[in-house]
Amino acid sequence: MTTTLQPRQVLEATTPAPAPRRTRKKKDKGRGYETRSLVSPLALRSVRGKATYWTVLVVVVIGFTLAFVFPLYWMVTGALKSPEEIAQIPPSFFPKHFDFGVYADAWNQLQLGVFLKNTALYAGGAWLFTLAVDVTAAYALSKLRPFFGKLILALMLATLMIPPMVLLLPTYLVAKDVPLFHVSLLNTPWAIWLPAAANGFFIFLLKRFFDSIPRELLEAAEIDGASPMRILWSIVLPVSRPILGVVSILSVVTVWKDFVWPLLVLPETDKMSISVGIASLSAQMPQNVLIASLVIASLPTIGVFFVFQRSIMAGLTAGSLKG
Repeated sequence: MTTTLQPRQVLEATTPAPAPRRTRKKKDKGRGYETRSLVSPLALRSVRGKATYWTVLVVVVIGFTLAFVFPLYWMVTGALKSPEEIAQIPPSFFPKHFDFGVYADAWNQLQLGVFLKNTALYAGGAWLFTLAVDVTAAYALSKLRPFFGKLILALMLATLMIPPMVLLLPTYLVAKDVPLFHVSLLNTPWAIWLPAAANGFFIFLLKRFFDSIPRELLEAAEIDGASPMRILWSIVLPVSRPILGVVSILSVVTVWKDFVWPLLVLPETDKMSISVGIASLSAQMPQNVLIASLVIASLPTIGVFFVFQRSIMAGLTAGSLKG
């Protein structure tokens, strides 16, 4: 028995069912990628979008550049002004007379040569102790995997949450009378070197980089009979130059610009660092001579940053991605 279909049924049977509606984000025509920003790429390609984009970009870049560069400009030009010109209101943006002899006066009157030599000694020693302590600690936590290693790392990172001012008094008491040895480290470079040696942030940076080193490379050295110290010296350190450069630069700059701790542990004038020495003699010097001394004290760290800025950025991002 055959069934005769009505025209409506035939139409419904031959008409394909509509595709289910899918909730998806709009795609830019001709590009094939999803729009995930407040302004779509299609709007940015218009004349108005391009003009708005470049205007905002230029304003932001110029604004941030001025915010960082203007204090340096004000310091350099302030040293070239006379004390009367510095004190005048409103201030002048350009000195009327360029007197570069003020830098020689600052060098001689403030004994900057002695202070710079002391600071270089403190920064160099702190750099050596920092690498010796932090590199070995990070290598042990990353590759040797000691018992309670994660707990030790967590306790190191917890020290970063403590304000530095809270640690000043106990650290000073330890430096004044070292437990077990009962010796005083005041007015000695050891008061700067030893507290700077153990740094939880540096250990964390080094450990993250050491984690990215392939384990197979170290196992091959172990099969050849290399000891853990030989593996650290011959394999780990040569491939860790980027992060070692970052830790070195940061450790030197930290000691160079430190003020409160050297002020406490180095009270003698001939042992002072550059920042403490300038502050101690600032009341006796004209304003332009004082500003000139600050320019001289800033030059080493500024030069280090401009020379090694590529190494700093490369080392900070090294080890963050695997694969």
